[in-house]
Amino acid sequence: MSTAVANDRLVKRFEKWDTDGNGVLEASDFQGEAASIAQNLGKSADSPEVQQLHRAFQGLFDYLADKAGVGSGGAITRDQFLDATGDMLFGEGEASFDQALGPVVKALIQLCDDNHDGEIDAREFQAWLTAVGVPASQAGQMFGKVDLNGDGRLSEDELLQVVRDFHFGRLEVELLG
Repeated sequence: MSTAVANDRLVKRFEKWDTDGNGVLEASDFQGEAASIAQNLGKSADSPEVQQLHRAFQGLFDYLADKAGVGSGGAITRDQFLDATGDMLFGEGEASFDQALGPVVKALIQLCDDNHDGEIDAREFQAWLTAVGVPASQAGQMFGKVDLNGDGRLSEDELLQVVRDFHFGRLEVELLG
């Protein structure tokens, strides 16, 4: 895949995170995304796992706002988002991506990990994908494409690699819904 694929995915990511549709990303959009995922998974808003997801999304917003030069109280335009994330992906590389998205992935695993084994299985992965808007018919087929070692589980590192490879344009699965 190409840089063009990754850029198209960043545009889609911006549109998905702009939960209020006002053309900019604000902390409230990231909190809205966390709340939507939790609600779609049937999780209580005051559960520790949901609170951790909110903190992780807030941290991601703060990271991106800093990269965009607007500060944590500011709003990130589409162009600022594309510049900041493009630089993170193609300038700084995987370590920067992992720093920004690692806490979100960790929180997602804790939120989806119904059997509390620290990993997500095919059913839990499908629940996450449908919670973010991927049609259930597609979500059920995707686990086999991302479980590269075939053990039926994704660890935090493996899921982070899946999310990273998707955003770098190296993985053809739908993670955005």
